[in-house]
Formats: sequence, C-alpha cells, structure tokens
Amino acid sequence: GSRNFSVNPSKSSTARNGGFLLTTSMKWVQFSNLHVDIPKDLTKPKITISDEPDTLYKRLSVLVKGHDKAVLDSYEYFAVLAAKELGISIKVHEPPRKIERFTLLKSVHIFKKHRVQYEMRTLYRCLELEHLTGSTADVYLEYIQRNLPEGVAMEVT
Repeated sequence: GSRNFSVNPSKSSTARNGGFLLTTSMKWVQFSNLHVDIPKDLTKPKITISDEPDTLYKRLSVLVKGHDKAVLDSYEYFAVLAAKELGISIKVHEPPRKIERFTLLKSVHIFKKHRVQYEMRTLYRCLELEHLTGSTADVYLEYIQRNLPEGVAMEVT
C-alpha cells in the first residue's frame, strides 16, 4: 500500500525514513522498495493558450552523422517511429558515406619506408520532415535530440 509521510518544518528538515532531505512542497509516496518524490506542482497540468499564429515549416531537414551503421540504423528507426506518432510526414534517404584516409609513419623517428594507414568512415542519414507546425517541430526535435546516442551528431537545416 502507499503511505504518506509529512515533514514538520519546525523540527528537522530531514525525514526519519532513510535520512532523505524533503521540503514541505514534496509529497512522500512509498511503494514497497520504490521511493518517489512527487512535487505538488506536477499534479496540476499547465497548458498555455496563445492567440498568436504558429509558424509553419514547408520542409525541415535533419542530417544525422555517425561511424557505426548499426547505431545509425537503430536511431533512424527511432526517429521515424517518433515522427509517425506525432503525425509528421517523413522521408529518409542515405547520402553516400565519406571515407577519410591518412598515412602515418609506424616509427616515431626513423624508417620512412614503414608506414601505417588509417581510415574514418562517416555514414549519413537525411530525415526530410514536411508540412509541420513550429510547436510540433520544437517538440519533435527536442525529443530526438535528447535521445541522440553516443557517437552520433545531428544537424538541422
């Protein structure tokens, strides 16, 4: 069951249960071993309505770059799924990869004949979003940017 613990501000600001610091604006909810602090502000949803017209975008292009094909494929799947949930029409195309090669000497000082070659392969995905409002674009771009995996970069134009 759930029990509510209230903290008396005149005594100590630390609750007896586990010594967690609780403010008077927090509600303590306990579910077996899971402890969650819920601010009272979250219980009332805040919706702002404005009379200003929303910006409309004809096309928004998101270029995603990375070195690992599997990570890029997974992120593309995630981005397309998120766009479909928000009702955004999306097209994905794959620009050709860029390979940057460079040659270095194996030895630090001598042996000019002995060299080693390295290459960096950069893969791209281009997500074309069409006919969306400014608020939808803000929500979508923030969502996919927050969930950007390690080693992946994103450019929005």
